Amino acid sequence: MQEEKPQGKLNPPVFYTATAIIAVLVLFTSILPKQAESAFNVLQEVIVTNGSWFYVLTVAIILITVVYLGLSRLGEIKLGPDHSTPDYSYITWFAMLFSAGMGIGLMFFGVAEPVMHFMSPPVGEGETIGAAREAMKLTFFHWGLHAWAIYAIVALILAFFSYRHGLPLTLRSALYPLIGEKIYGPIGHAVDIFAVIGTVFGVATSLGYGVMQVNSGLNYLFDVPVGIMTQVILIVFVTLLAIVSVTTGLDKGIRRLSELNMGLAVLLLIVILVLGPTVYLLQAFVQNTGAYVSDLVRNTFNLFAYEKTDWLGGWTILYWGWWMSWAPFVGLFIARVSRGRTIREFAMGVLFIPSGFTLMWMTVFGNSAIDLIMNQGQTVLAQTVSEDVAISLFAFLENFPFAGVLSFIATIMVIVFFVTSSDSGSMVVDMLCSNGNDNTPLWQRIFWAAAEGVVAAVLLIAGGLGALQTMTIVSALPFAVVLLIATYGLLKALRVDIVKRESLQLNVSPVVIGQNSGATWEHRLASILDYPNKKNVNNFINSVVKTAMERVVKQLKQHDVEARIDEVKSGRVVFTIEFEDAFDFHYEVRRYSYDRPNHVLEDDDEADELYYRAEVHLREGGQDYDIMGWPEEAVINDIVEHYQKHLHFLHSLR
Repeated sequence: MQEEKPQGKLNPPVFYTATAIIAVLVLFTSILPKQAESAFNVLQEVIVTNGSWFYVLTVAIILITVVYLGLSRLGEIKLGPDHSTPDYSYITWFAMLFSAGMGIGLMFFGVAEPVMHFMSPPVGEGETIGAAREAMKLTFFHWGLHAWAIYAIVALILAFFSYRHGLPLTLRSALYPLIGEKIYGPIGHAVDIFAVIGTVFGVATSLGYGVMQVNSGLNYLFDVPVGIMTQVILIVFVTLLAIVSVTTGLDKGIRRLSELNMGLAVLLLIVILVLGPTVYLLQAFVQNTGAYVSDLVRNTFNLFAYEKTDWLGGWTILYWGWWMSWAPFVGLFIARVSRGRTIREFAMGVLFIPSGFTLMWMTVFGNSAIDLIMNQGQTVLAQTVSEDVAISLFAFLENFPFAGVLSFIATIMVIVFFVTSSDSGSMVVDMLCSNGNDNTPLWQRIFWAAAEGVVAAVLLIAGGLGALQTMTIVSALPFAVVLLIATYGLLKALRVDIVKRESLQLNVSPVVIGQNSGATWEHRLASILDYPNKKNVNNFINSVVKTAMERVVKQLKQHDVEARIDEVKSGRVVFTIEFEDAFDFHYEVRRYSYDRPNHVLEDDDEADELYYRAEVHLREGGQDYDIMGWPEEAVINDIVEHYQKHLHFLHSLR
């Protein structure tokens, strides 16, 4: 694949077009909210009635694909060059992807959804033991592996093509295996514009609905009045916090807020587990998990074809559409923080770690709420949930000691979750409008953080949030088609990558530094024990390596094969052979610095604390071996060996 094209900070076709479309849609849903909601509801009803099977089948294929990628040999491939390492620790990585992907939803639906399924199950009588079991199975189903599989496949596609093959970290790169260089034209712009609009409206809608929950919490704690004006003020407050966070960057603002909220979530979970019916909740978690796993296949493909009910369209299809509409945003963010991980590590981590925590959360809050209603006579909780989902969490916490403290923690969590959703959403939109570049001018990040707040506030005042939520879900249908095509492209590209890996392991003529190469074993041993400085390695690359490459270029020219040598910068030289309609051959030597071993420094107090290596890089990344001190003939043999492996790789693809 080709190197990433030179790119500017801003991509005008995406930025200006997306901004204009967002403005038009906001005006439409604000000025004519009833007409907009009616039109979108009709469209949604048509899709649910006629296309529910496609949603269900798409999500099933995605889940199967992600599991396959995690378990197969394709899982050995890294999301980045072979020498790359993860940018973040497991805890930080999990906290960031969790905060962007699910956090606020758990606060909003952790109590409400299990109670609603318990009171009104899709099949059978409500408020029974059977209804309680079914309620938890359905909640697990909606918030478990399927949701995270959708996020995972989008993130995998983006991370693989960006970090492995140098394409922009935007949604357009997912189409590279299918349309090639056309991703840089109108088709690519259209895909990124679609992702920008979906992300802005998704975040804005969540901000709009979320402030209702924050308003309820503040009303419970401090008697703050519930109303539009209060909620608009809250949106302004959250947006200002998001602007502060997004200006500090990913490694400071978003990272620290995510870690803070993850800590608060674990604290609240443990407190409710300890104060509630602990043994019952632990038993329920084990049983809920077993029931979820045992019915996973049946529920995945269940369309209630034999039981005519509106339940599927009102719950499962809406959830699948909602997760897919959020996938460009959450997937790109997860891709951004997952560089350097293997596909297996990524797939298993994204699927099972957040899902496990999510299912534990739903058990602790959902089963506790059902227990209060079914066994402790707190029917007022069920009534509260049915009347106003936004206050269900605080009505639930009233039944525990230290209710005020717990409600305060919950309110802080909701606010921080909104800030992390807003600032990570702003970062993603900014990247989409900047060719995948996250090192953009400050004004761009502030613009998008502010735009999300303005859109949410305007629609909240005008009453257009309902129409916007419906439109966001409807938009998932065309994205599902794009996602299936992109998944096929990913599998196709991964097959090429694995063939290349196997070709690199082919044992052809190994490089030997010995009598035939002009170096004795004494020379080799001296080279091993040497810790060269920067100047020596530079001289070696500029003389021996470059001369070896020039000799190979000269020899290839006699066989009508064109090759070139590029000195990218000091301490780095690249040898390239281009193939028409095939993968180019790339052999590079880079200078790297390392800390000297302690025993060397002890022997020579005047020695530099660093030593340098001349390491070989291929298109796939660093090969982790040093050729410093090799004779010219040995370097030539190494180039020829890798060239032979590359030709074998191209042959294997035929």
